[in-house]
Amino acid sequence: MKRNAKMYETVAALMTPGKGILAADESDGTAGKRLEMVHLPNEPENRQDFRELLFTAPGIEEYLSGVIMYDSSIRNSTDDGMPFPDVLLAKGILPGIKVDMGTKEMDGFRGEVVTQGLDNLEERFNEYYDLGARFAKWRAVILIDEDTPTDAAIEINAVMLARYAQIAQRVGIVPIVEPEVIFAGDHDILRAEMVTSRVLQILFQTLIKYKVDLGALILKSSMVLAGDMNSEQSTPAQIANATLRAFHMSVPYEVGGIVFLSGGQTPKRATENLNAIAKMGGQPWPITFSYSRAIEEPFLTTWQGKSANAEEAQKMLLHACKMNALAQQGRYEPEKDSKLK
Repeated sequence: MKRNAKMYETVAALMTPGKGILAADESDGTAGKRLEMVHLPNEPENRQDFRELLFTAPGIEEYLSGVIMYDSSIRNSTDDGMPFPDVLLAKGILPGIKVDMGTKEMDGFRGEVVTQGLDNLEERFNEYYDLGARFAKWRAVILIDEDTPTDAAIEINAVMLARYAQIAQRVGIVPIVEPEVIFAGDHDILRAEMVTSRVLQILFQTLIKYKVDLGALILKSSMVLAGDMNSEQSTPAQIANATLRAFHMSVPYEVGGIVFLSGGQTPKRATENLNAIAKMGGQPWPITFSYSRAIEEPFLTTWQGKSANAEEAQKMLLHACKMNALAQQGRYEPEKDSKLK
């Protein structure tokens, strides 16, 4: 129980009111796509500069409780030689690590995928723990169209998530389970709510079956959104209602916390929707954000890869974090925010 007590402390720290988690866990390839936005080649030096500016930004500890890193970044250091996990810990921010190895197509299941990465996971977790990681993330990808998702695809991904969570908790690392219902498509919000509810119900039935400690676990979820090709986009209030209905139907109340991914939304839309959810009042679980692009994009467009813009870019990063911290409390005023787009 001592290990579990430490994990409960980690969950409580990550879910601190007024704070959220930065998902700076893009693979080296996806980080390259971020750098392409500012016309920088995907080279280790540029990825290191990008991460260092994020992690050393003054004041981010006011609004961030944790940062999820990728394998290459948790092993990386600042120009001065300080390991990135130590930079975060010095600010009181918990380091986390993405441990899945991406997806593979499921034979016989058109367009559906299963996440890889269980091989040698316990050994990797032990190493990451020594590097400073106290929580982790594993992402499953759920696609919506006329024929998908199938229960079989949901079930196999739920088993993989449960096995990952078992191993994480054995080592003393808090697992974030992320079943991402993809925003792309022409489905309406009702279809998104039905799929999200089904995915979460199967996931938590599986986690309980495999005796995962739900109090030492965090759910990372999509908001319930109509597909990006659907002409009828929902209001923040509609999204908040649909999302919380899905959660109340599907997520056990003992779960340690829920964090949202931004999932292709624009930075401002992701913030407005989080704010609308918070305005619905207190829930059985603490709820906050774990955004990647929605926080990094404003920073990148300000930075442009130029050292002369570094200070201004870090101020923009702080602004994005602050706005989402306000939204987590239902205190974001979009009409007064001219910086997030």
